[in-house]
Order: sequence, then structure tokens, then C-alpha cells
Amino acid sequence: MGCAGNNSILKCENLDLSFGGNQVLFDFSFEQSKDEILGIIGPNGAGKSCILNCINGFYRPQKGSICLENRDLTKLKSSKIAELGVARTFQEIELYSGMTVLDNLLAARHLKMHSNFLLEAFFFGPARSEEVKHREVAEDIIDFLEMEPIRKRVVGSLPYGQRKKVELGRALALDPKILLLDEPMAGMSVEEKEDMARYFLDVFEQMHIPILIVEHDMEVIMDLADRIIVIDFGVKIAEGTPEEIKTNKKAIEAYLGAD
Repeated sequence: MGCAGNNSILKCENLDLSFGGNQVLFDFSFEQSKDEILGIIGPNGAGKSCILNCINGFYRPQKGSICLENRDLTKLKSSKIAELGVARTFQEIELYSGMTVLDNLLAARHLKMHSNFLLEAFFFGPARSEEVKHREVAEDIIDFLEMEPIRKRVVGSLPYGQRKKVELGRALALDPKILLLDEPMAGMSVEEKEDMARYFLDVFEQMHIPILIVEHDMEVIMDLADRIIVIDFGVKIAEGTPEEIKTNKKAIEAYLGAD
């Protein structure tokens, strides 16, 4: 298997994933370019989140390979994959609920810290300079996502929609090469979905970070994605632009059922 080409950020090829006798991905392949938002949609239980779990090392596919640019990720630990530039948000919010918004973003910068342990303990010299640098990155993200009013709030006290924004900020604090979004609109109101969609587009257009978004909400994906893959029972059944997917018979049947 060859790794991703010059304009590709991610390539998954022939992924098979099973748990016991239950196979959830069947020979699943796709390639994503550096200049697109790619959507993966499908009914509940279709295997969408399993794809992301394979990419960031939570699951090990029994067959197939995954490449980020020229690096094979297939056998790497999830922490190493994060260091290489794969950032992720989750269906269920995974934040430090007892810490402030700023501290959650700084916690994500831990992978980027290289100072000597003793220097960090006494907080002088290079360690102090590095701390200042990481705080600047976190503050820039807070400004970008318009979170200044809540920067010192404890995350557990925030409304659901704001916590989802903090989770996006924490992913951005990893300086990702690609951003994986797992059902990012789940449980949100229409207004909250519109706000988050705007931030996703800003991340893509202003930060130039390609996005792979997994969603059950077909309307959300239609508005955001440049290209869409439809999966059902672990099999890719359709692929194309939003306009092509809207009229694809297999995609429609997967959501609405065959006549």
C-alpha cells in the first residue's frame, strides 16, 4: 500500500474491523486531500465512529492500512498519532470538567512541551519561555473561537453548546494537520449548530486545516462538506459531492429505507 500522495493528507485502504464475530467495517477505503472538508454519513450503527477510532489508534483494524501524509499510522499508539497531527473531538464531551477553559486548552499543549523536568519544577529559564509561548497559543484560540467571556470559567459549569466549543478549542491546541469531528452537532439546538458550523468553516478557511467530519445529520453534512462518503453496515455505498449524494438512490435508501 502506498501512503498518501502529494496533495493528500489521509489515506485509508481496505480496512476490516471486527469485534468477536461482529464485523463492523468491510474493505473500507478512502483518500482525503489537504484542501477539502470530507463528510462521512450513515444511519446509526453504520460504523462511522469506528473509522475515526481506527484513524487515531483507539481501534486496530484486522486488515488494511492508514497513512497521514507519508507516515503509516496503522500500528502506532494513539498518543503518537496525536503528536503527528491528528486531533479529535468526540460524541461524548471529553473535557476536564473541574478545570477552567484556559487550563483545558493548556492541558492539550502538554504534548508540545519539551522543557527539562527540573526546569519545569522551578519554572525558570527555558521552561518559563515555553510556558509563555503555550499560553499565547491558547489565548489565540480563545480569541478565535470567541470564548473570552468564559476563559476563566470552570468547564463543568458551562452550558452544553459552550462545552462543545471548548472541546473544539482543545483539539486546535494540538496544532493539528487534520481535525476529526465525531458527531459534533449531536444534542445541539439549531442556533448552536449554525454557530458551530461557522467555526468549522473558519478553521478550514483561515487555519487551513482539513476536516473529516462524521455525522448522522445529513443536512449538516450537506452544508459543510465538499465531498461525502455514505456508509451502511460497514460498507461504503456511495461517494460524491453533496449534489450527487442528494440524488443517489443507495444513499436515500440507507436513510429512508427501500420502497
